Amino acid sequence: MSVQTISTGSQAAPKMSARTRDRLLSIISPLALLVLWELCARFGFIDTRFFPAPSSVVSTMIEMLRTGELVTHTAVSMQRLLYGTILGGVPALVLGIAMGLNRPIRALFDPLIAATYPVPKSAILPLALLIFGLGEASKIFMVAVGVFFPVVINATTGVLEINKIYLDVGRNYKANRWNTFWTIALPGALSVIMTGFKLGIGIGLVLIAVAEMVGAKSGLGYLIWSAWSTFAVEQMYVGLFVIAIIGFLITLVLNELERVIIPWKAE
Repeated sequence: MSVQTISTGSQAAPKMSARTRDRLLSIISPLALLVLWELCARFGFIDTRFFPAPSSVVSTMIEMLRTGELVTHTAVSMQRLLYGTILGGVPALVLGIAMGLNRPIRALFDPLIAATYPVPKSAILPLALLIFGLGEASKIFMVAVGVFFPVVINATTGVLEINKIYLDVGRNYKANRWNTFWTIALPGALSVIMTGFKLGIGIGLVLIAVAEMVGAKSGLGYLIWSAWSTFAVEQMYVGLFVIAIIGFLITLVLNELERVIIPWKAE
């Protein structure tokens, strides 16, 4: 009995899982950066006129939340981001998978995508404003453009990387185009497609901020620009912080969604 007790007590504590470790590191790294920033501001290593302490920015953020100003701007930007992601991501997903499955379609659209993808997306903002005006359509269009290219490129690449034996099995079992799309191409390319959506939504966040700075009276981009014009530095950083938090949360949500819908993906 005593030997069993000793051996049980000497067992090592259970190790932390890799997923828990990664989650802790993803939280610790931004917090460490904020603590370092706070210390540099308090001890005078940086000019707080241009780099205010995070505690000051958080205080301003709380006040803007209390008045409802920050909630309004954030909701407007998130709505534009959602609509743009749907309008740009769904056609890109369908086209990308079609390009991966069908050689003539790939030969038809691949040169167009290769030619238009390198064009800076922010450079087409004047054209978007000229065509769609200063309303919501121009902002949603900018997000859609930002989401479209990463999704269509990643979807095509993902389908092309599928082992040909799966497509051959589908053809042998007389699978039609819809079954091939839904049961072979989409699941096989889903991991790469999710990466495309992560990249696209990140670009969409950048473009919605740029579009709101130029042609909007609401949104986080407008908040940042108006704060800069009045030298309200804390409010400007509030807008930047909120965009960073939104990007971080969207990435977390997409990562969790990826674990649910792609359980076969290796950790």
